[in-house]
Amino acid sequence: MAGGLGRAFFGRLREQSPFWVRVLLASSSIALIIFVWWLATRGVAEERVISPAILESPGETLASFKSLWFDRALTRNLVWSLWRVLQGFGLAALVGVPIGIAAGTFRPLESFLAPITMFGRNVPISALVPLTLLWFGIEETQKVMFIFIASVAFVTVDATRSTLDVEERYVETAYTLGASRWQVVRKVIIPLALPDVFNSLRLLFGLAFGYIILAEMVNMDRGLGTLILISQRRGPKAHVYLILILIALVAFGIDRGLQALGRSLFAYKYAREA
Repeated sequence: MAGGLGRAFFGRLREQSPFWVRVLLASSSIALIIFVWWLATRGVAEERVISPAILESPGETLASFKSLWFDRALTRNLVWSLWRVLQGFGLAALVGVPIGIAAGTFRPLESFLAPITMFGRNVPISALVPLTLLWFGIEETQKVMFIFIASVAFVTVDATRSTLDVEERYVETAYTLGASRWQVVRKVIIPLALPDVFNSLRLLFGLAFGYIILAEMVNMDRGLGTLILISQRRGPKAHVYLILILIALVAFGIDRGLQALGRSLFAYKYAREA
């Protein structure tokens, strides 16, 4: 009986639910979080489960948005953070994607780069802050290079993996039709790898957007990270939660936009999968 109910709710293993079911479940998740938040912060301050000094109620938090927007120039600081991410992550893509595709095409290069990329992926992100401060100072260059160094190893490895995932039968077919080595690279491997490379960049951009908050807490010079630190030190604490919610919403919007762009740019990939 229990197994039948479980199958009715969850469906078959790895089976995608209908769109309306996914929307309903996602909405229910958000509603549950807001309800628990309200439940823990309702009533007068002395009776609350969580002190308002730590977490204000949903209504109180939302009411402080006006001061965050006008008094602390939320839009301007958001633009600064996005611009820094675009510069640093764009540089990581310009460097990492060609190197990754080359490494996935020529395996000796992959072996040569393996220690470097392994080191880059396993260095704690927080450790890069003092390192980039030492190398680049505290101005804009430090923040851009922080994003670049934090991202480039991941971009390279994912581009390599996407290139290696191109099925060998396409390469063999091209050789059979008389294509040269470089024609296979330019007309088979790169076009077939690019959709997965782009999808990887889409996912990594969300991580880079989170990284910039850490870099912006260093010298208190504009950006969402600076706003978070100011709000944590001087108050109101509600601004911290509003900024975190904003970051999640902006990252989600960018992710959906990039996903739509990828489907438009690489329609042949999705048409073949349909």
